[in-house]
Amino acid sequence: MDTVVDVPFRLLNRKAHINSIESYRAMHTRSIKDPEKFWGEVASEFYWNISWKRVLSYNFNVRNGPIFIKWFEGGKTNICYNALDRHIQEGKGERVAFYFEGNEPNTFTSYTYRLLLQKVCKFSNALLKIGVKKGDRVIIYMPMIIELIIAVLGCARIGAVHSVVFGGFSSEALAIRIVDAGAECIITADGILRGPKQIPLIPIVQKAIGICKDNNLVVSKVILKNWVGFKAEDEKFISWDNLVDTCKSECSVEWLDSEDPLFLLYTSGSTGTPKGVLHSIAGYMVYASLTHRYAFDYHEGDVFWCTADIGWITGHTYTIYGPLLNGATSILFEGIPTYPDGGRFWSICEKYAVTQFYTAPTAIRSLMGLDSHFLEKHDLSSLRVLGTVGESINSEAWLWYYKAVGKQKCAVVDTYWQTETGGLMVSPLPGAAPAKPGSCALPFFGVQVQVLNPDGTPAAAGQEGCIVFDRPWPGIMRTIFKDHNRFEKSYFSVFPGHYTAGDSGFFDEDGYLWVVGRIDDVMSVSGHRIGASEVENAIALNKDIAEVAAVGIDHEVKGQSIWVFCVLRPQGTLNEGEIILYSVPNLKLKLAMVELTNDLKLKVRQQVGAFATPERIVVVESLPKTRSGKIMRRLLRDIFSRVKKQKLGDCSTVSEPQVIKNLVKQAMTLQL
Repeated sequence: MDTVVDVPFRLLNRKAHINSIESYRAMHTRSIKDPEKFWGEVASEFYWNISWKRVLSYNFNVRNGPIFIKWFEGGKTNICYNALDRHIQEGKGERVAFYFEGNEPNTFTSYTYRLLLQKVCKFSNALLKIGVKKGDRVIIYMPMIIELIIAVLGCARIGAVHSVVFGGFSSEALAIRIVDAGAECIITADGILRGPKQIPLIPIVQKAIGICKDNNLVVSKVILKNWVGFKAEDEKFISWDNLVDTCKSECSVEWLDSEDPLFLLYTSGSTGTPKGVLHSIAGYMVYASLTHRYAFDYHEGDVFWCTADIGWITGHTYTIYGPLLNGATSILFEGIPTYPDGGRFWSICEKYAVTQFYTAPTAIRSLMGLDSHFLEKHDLSSLRVLGTVGESINSEAWLWYYKAVGKQKCAVVDTYWQTETGGLMVSPLPGAAPAKPGSCALPFFGVQVQVLNPDGTPAAAGQEGCIVFDRPWPGIMRTIFKDHNRFEKSYFSVFPGHYTAGDSGFFDEDGYLWVVGRIDDVMSVSGHRIGASEVENAIALNKDIAEVAAVGIDHEVKGQSIWVFCVLRPQGTLNEGEIILYSVPNLKLKLAMVELTNDLKLKVRQQVGAFATPERIVVVESLPKTRSGKIMRRLLRDIFSRVKKQKLGDCSTVSEPQVIKNLVKQAMTLQL
């Protein structure tokens, strides 16, 4: 925590947008004291069919009535127009918008802004042709190919609400999102190329459609992009190519109200079904653009690469919208960082002279463990800014990123934000101030962050507390789709007057923020947020399971891995009057344990997705609970974590203290 890295600060600050800590503080103060003027000036850079009448109105306090946030009321605009048409009218039509790098290194191409607009217009016309209209929700379930971006922008152009679902989700998880969104149209592909694997998507989509029908939702339109070569027999599937090829390459823009919905993105909650986070158009547009420009110090001529899958918010904001709104040139990558070898990321950076590189700590930790020649054989001298996203990055990985990849000349931008925030909230600004490995540093413009004690008082420097935000920023979510009460309860009920992030952290003596982890039961595995309830609901389908708790245990590469703790029913197949451990002495019980473990992992893969597969499943005699019956997952984390802890924290509310003693003994038996 005491390490301060200021070399990139001194190298970059002459040309950086924000080139001193004094400039940052002055600009941040202005954004807090006069947000209407500050954000009004930023918004004036975009095209508005009708200008707004009021910049901001809101209520953050549930005691004063319903929570609401409105930015640029009365205005009409279109984010697709501002991302594409505006740049072409400014003479930038031949600028490359995306370099596409396929799964195989010999598969690559580029798309100019003019070509991308033509393809988006053709697809918008295709959507209109099959009856998709303004306000309709459209599910997009595709690999990382240019058609995914075209589908997103095609929806935005005509006012349809896009909802991208990560291609790793199962049929059941996909169906949950389709049903909640009430989407009657799905855009998909026949399969995904992922390293040496070819993963078919058609059967996943077909099964999801069947589940939707069982839940009284008929999916009437499915557009299928032929990508891998799998065949679709279902007549319900409409060929992307056949549909789009007949459409015109010009499409009028639907001018939309500032607060009209832009997209739904489902994120895991600690309880219940995934939450449909709803973002509206104008505020998100303004915030995505400014955060991309300043946090990554983007300048014309740079080549920006965000490696995040578009199925997550990072891919929305920093692969599609932020860069395109700034007229940037970006990389779209279909593959994985270790195929065909561990130097794939670095070969792409060299090939396209990438200047800003934005990836997850999980990827950094996995790559730093490979042979150094994968990195050293590539020329990375074009890099200027290195970003991290998805979870806190440990100091060791930060320093490797800075030294081995950045050659101690690049700024490392450790960004903190969420699906709900729309864009980064706390981040170092290249050239503005020195960095501290492991800290996400200082709040972005318009962001007022605090760390609070349980009683709502500000925590002292160095004291861990709950991270909250005091006022709205333009990119903030507007509600949870069809469940505004859940929105208010989840984010505004704990500390009235504040948005509660659900994370704990602390400020150091210099005002830098350090994020410690989640307060609720959401796990972060390789940057993917997974609700404990999603995993637990899948496990509970096994008839032998009486109780279950899923927790995230510290993992040196993934950040966290999922461990599942099960209590068997009295007639369970493994229960023979003794505690079942991994070190089961009885061969019969060993075989039964393997069978149970395989079944439980399979159920999670089927119900949620392979990325949520538990690393370990431990059968226990009892789960730790409060006197009111709530499972204390925190204690399971503490007891079984690979990070040795001297204390377990407060155990005063445990209903049966003997349960703790049994679990500690079991953890010791497992040699943790």
